[in-house]
Formats: sequence, structure tokens, C-alpha cells
Amino acid sequence: MPIKYVRRLSGRKRSRDANRHLGFSLAFVAGATNAGGFLAVQQYTSHMTGVVSSMADHLVLGSHELVLNGVGGLLSFLSGAMCSAMMVNYARRRRMHSEFALPLLLEAVLLLCFGVLGARLAQIEGLFVPLTVMLLCFIMGLQNAVITKLSHAEIRTTHVTGIVTDIGIELGKLFYWNLDRDGVRPQVLANRERLRVLSTLVLSFFLGGVIGAAGFKHVGYVSTIPLALILVLLAIVPAIDDLVLWVRRLARRR
Repeated sequence: MPIKYVRRLSGRKRSRDANRHLGFSLAFVAGATNAGGFLAVQQYTSHMTGVVSSMADHLVLGSHELVLNGVGGLLSFLSGAMCSAMMVNYARRRRMHSEFALPLLLEAVLLLCFGVLGARLAQIEGLFVPLTVMLLCFIMGLQNAVITKLSHAEIRTTHVTGIVTDIGIELGKLFYWNLDRDGVRPQVLANRERLRVLSTLVLSFFLGGVIGAAGFKHVGYVSTIPLALILVLLAIVPAIDDLVLWVRRLARRR
């Protein structure tokens, strides 16, 4: 993968194409993590809508322990998003090249920990849920926040509800029959480019889910290690750029 291309993917200077290409890659990673993680912890860790709904159901049914389980996952996801925002804003204030790369590298480290230590972490109780659940929820919140910030909320990668909704909107425009073509009323036209991007995001998430589920089924927790390596590949160049600048500044002071 060319260095210049990788630098554009996760670097500080953004473009629409870079946002989309990074979004496709992260959707694949999120799909693999979410589906493989389900086989590991028996719950999806990116779907906070379902978590909050289940909390309400269990509260009414009197299953207070399950309500606390939802709280643990929700707070972990929230903490991941907060952490991502703090890292991005810290780097942005210092005009670092790795403004968006740092959260991705942290995600890579956490996925590596999950792959190497997942079996042990599953036996440790965290905040109402095992540490594996907390870790996966934190990772999903971390990734969703960084792609939201860099794309100005145009792209989401950890869940597809909003994406599928937008696809439905564009399909509604595509199949709308403009009967009156007198030029007085505006024509209803679909954004075909946006439709292709949204469809590719869903497809990337699905393919990631298939590979992630198959990987965990056959090799277990270590199936997340290749996902961590993908993230490192996507984010390492801007981080190295900042490291080189830091070394040069340090050398000038001496």
C-alpha cells in the first residue's frame, strides 16, 4: 500500500475520497469485531439502541442484574467515544499529523489485547459485565467517534441502522416517478454516488462480519490480531510523521 495513500487515509488533511476509503476499511473491521465478538461474549457490542431497549425491558421485568449489564456496556461505549474525542482534540490543538490516527492505533492495541488475553479477560468481572464486553464496547465507541469526527458525521462504521435508512431514502428518490416535467416543480432525483457509498459500507460491514465470525469459530480470540494489524497499517504513517518531527525538534534544542 503506497505511503502517500495511507497518509491521506488517516492523516490530518482530509478529502471526501479519503474519508470514504477509510470508512470502508473501518466498516470491515467493525463488522468482523462485532460478529466475532458476539461469538466470544454472546452479545453485540456496537448496537447501543438494542442495549438501551433491553435495559428498559429488563427493568420492567425485574431483571435488575441484566439492567446493570446494559449499563456496563453503555458506559464502556460512551467512554470509548469520549476517549476518541479527547485524543483527536489534543492532537488537533497541537496540529499533529496523527490527529485521527492515534485513536485507530489505540483501537489496534486494544484488539491485540483482546486477541492475546481474551480468554483470561472473559473470567474477570468488570463494571457489571466481563472485561471482554467492556473492551469490545469501548473499541466500538472509540471507532465510531473518530470516523464521525473526521467525516463530520457523514460516515458511520460500527452499526448499519442509519446507513440502511439512508439507502432507503435514496432508493425512494430513485424509484420516484416524476410525472410532471413542466419545470415548475423540482424533480425528485437520487444521489447515485451516495447510494453507492452507503451500499459499499453495508457490504464491507457484512463481509467483515462473515470473516470475523468464521475466524473466531475456527481459531478463537486470536482472529482479532489481523484486524489490529489492518488498523496499524491504516494509521502508522501519520504517527511516524509526528515522531520524526518530534525527534527533529528535540535535536534542534540540543
